[in-house]
Amino acid sequence: APDNTGSKRLIENSILRKFFQFFMKLDELFSHYAFELHDGLRRGWLAYSQFLMRFRVTGFKRVIVDLFDDAATFGTVFALGVITVALPTLNETDDIWNSGRQYAVTFTDINGEIIGKRGVLQDDAIPLEEVPPHLVKAVLATEDVRFFQHFGVDVVGTFRAMIANAKAQDVVQGGSTLTQQLAKNLFLSPERSLRRKVHEAFLSLWIEARLGKAEILKLYLDRTYLGGGTYGMEAATQFYFGKSVRDVSLPEAAMLAGLFKAPSTYAPHVNRKAAIARANVVLGRMLDVGYITQGQFLEASQNPAKAVENDIFASPNYFLDWAYKETLAVMEEQNLTDDYVVEVKTTIDLAMQKAAKLETANMLAAEGERYNASQAALVSMTPAGAVKAIVGGHNYEESQFNRATDALRQPGSAFKPFVYLAALLDGMTPETSIVDAPISIGRWSPRNYSHRYAGRTNLMTALAKSYNTVPVRIMTQVGRKKIIEAAKRVGVEAELLSVPSMVLGANGMTVLDITRGYATFANGGRLSNPHTVLEIRRASGEIIYNRRRHAPPERQVIPASVAGDLTRMMGQVIKAGTARQADLGYTPAAGKTGTTQSYRDAWFVGYTGKYVTGVWYGNDDYTPTRRATGGSIPARTWKAYMLRADRAKRPISLLGLPAEEEHFAFLESNRNTLDNIGSPEVEVAAVQTDEQIQTDGSGEDAVVNVLRDMFTLFKNEDSKLKVIKRNRSKKARRSTRNQRAEKRRQSRGTVRKRN
Repeated sequence: APDNTGSKRLIENSILRKFFQFFMKLDELFSHYAFELHDGLRRGWLAYSQFLMRFRVTGFKRVIVDLFDDAATFGTVFALGVITVALPTLNETDDIWNSGRQYAVTFTDINGEIIGKRGVLQDDAIPLEEVPPHLVKAVLATEDVRFFQHFGVDVVGTFRAMIANAKAQDVVQGGSTLTQQLAKNLFLSPERSLRRKVHEAFLSLWIEARLGKAEILKLYLDRTYLGGGTYGMEAATQFYFGKSVRDVSLPEAAMLAGLFKAPSTYAPHVNRKAAIARANVVLGRMLDVGYITQGQFLEASQNPAKAVENDIFASPNYFLDWAYKETLAVMEEQNLTDDYVVEVKTTIDLAMQKAAKLETANMLAAEGERYNASQAALVSMTPAGAVKAIVGGHNYEESQFNRATDALRQPGSAFKPFVYLAALLDGMTPETSIVDAPISIGRWSPRNYSHRYAGRTNLMTALAKSYNTVPVRIMTQVGRKKIIEAAKRVGVEAELLSVPSMVLGANGMTVLDITRGYATFANGGRLSNPHTVLEIRRASGEIIYNRRRHAPPERQVIPASVAGDLTRMMGQVIKAGTARQADLGYTPAAGKTGTTQSYRDAWFVGYTGKYVTGVWYGNDDYTPTRRATGGSIPARTWKAYMLRADRAKRPISLLGLPAEEEHFAFLESNRNTLDNIGSPEVEVAAVQTDEQIQTDGSGEDAVVNVLRDMFTLFKNEDSKLKVIKRNRSKKARRSTRNQRAEKRRQSRGTVRKRN
């Protein structure tokens, strides 16, 4: 083969030569344009210097020019620094006009009657055109008379305020415009600092660039705090004068405008004299700027506005507190968070709420001292979960803590139905045989309340008699996990610790939580969802939420047959067990008592075909009661309340516990007396305070007469009435003996002195 080495070498040299030539050409171009650029810049600079020589300034003029030049340079740098550092960041893609805004909720009962409000008191539904001109003028005369002339920052007004403050050597005038105050209300904190004033000024310019004067004024009138928990003119007018802002008079407008400076100081319900004095100042300013005549000034100042009285404790406050929480949760769930002023139609029945408050108060007044119980809680709802009444404590004014929805208390034996539910779900029946005998799990050896044991029995009898060893024995057979799962299935939300004592109610639960579980039993095994919100409307009246349309359908969480068996078992608790004092007589009822260790908590939770009600008694500091059991004051309170709550008074069957002939016979023989329960005369007679028990002409308590009429129906010879009278007789005799003994001691002392 021929030798190609020489040819390859020639080809390689040719490639290298072309590569070298390319880089040489590139270097030549770079050097050329670099020179041209440098030369062009040099010639341009020389030309610019020759041009500036025409304007050369020397001497004193040079100093002035340099000062202005440096001021402009540093001023520009400072302005850029303020814009980038001092101005707060705002994301215009968000709803910035409502950032940090709170909700204003008005609640009505099931009939549409207003029962109270929660959140802030606010209403922005009144158009600016419907606000009386004298109210707008009063605000402008007081807060910013040059509002329609400035651009957000009133330079003239600021300098005038500075001069006035310097003369008085005190802060007598403010320089903030109405727009600046709006910026502070919407976006800033109330701190007094230079940084906040810078923020305020820049935000004012920013607001003026985006909103018209009318929009700014409307926002200011709607968002400013005016005392009494109110925000905005409409809410403040309703709160202070009981009318719409459309109807305010000139004296009322002056008093409202005076609130902008210091609402806590000039609120008429706090200090009427200060409010009137401030209103006269507003009227004087309106006169000075020509908004009113001298005659209008004299008439308004001589006839000051009068505020109406407000009793915030007259509403069903414990119910409203929980309804407000549920309203916010529903609005978030339904993505209605852009609506801040709404009206909510609730499930409350005011007659039932009044009855619940009345019966718990009466029981505490009559027997609270005897049993050493200072607090009570009650929740009543339909089997489907519509809450009708909530009592969260003895006195809302003294304590706003809601013991019905927030207090975790041990339910004791009231938890046992969930244990028996697990047994039924595991295949047992109410007639299943089981042993009531001593049992130990490790070092824990629970005993029955009576310290006696029944031996061989069945589940129905064990629940009715509230034996403690039987639930423990069930736990050893089905397991703790199944018991916890059973409770969770019927709606119990409390954290249930897997400990042996849980079957006897050692875990903390709320009254609402345990009542929900019982409501699922009453609902035939369909999950009960406690709720208070039926409808939510905008201030315009538009419905934005309807529970019937938006709420999910009920779920069958346990078989109806199991729910019926458990109801039948719990019916025996009332008929032949620990809750005989809760027997209504005219309709089937089921329930369970609960008493915790050392008698710290006493419960009764029960239900009929119409309502499910849970009752708790105890003390906030967990001190023991004086042997109060679930079958005593809780059961009696439940009975008294249910008699008032069920105004129809007719037998209603429960699943597993049908209405029978005995119920109809009882109703027929006691119809007149039952119909009188809950009448206005009875309610008036039963009302009493904690400090004083009113008595009738015979010297007996009015409440005793009422309770005698109620409880003698059921032929309880050991009823509470006899106990009350016996205790009072004992106290009277004891007092008489003490007085006689004191007289004898004094007599003996006198004799000794004489001796």
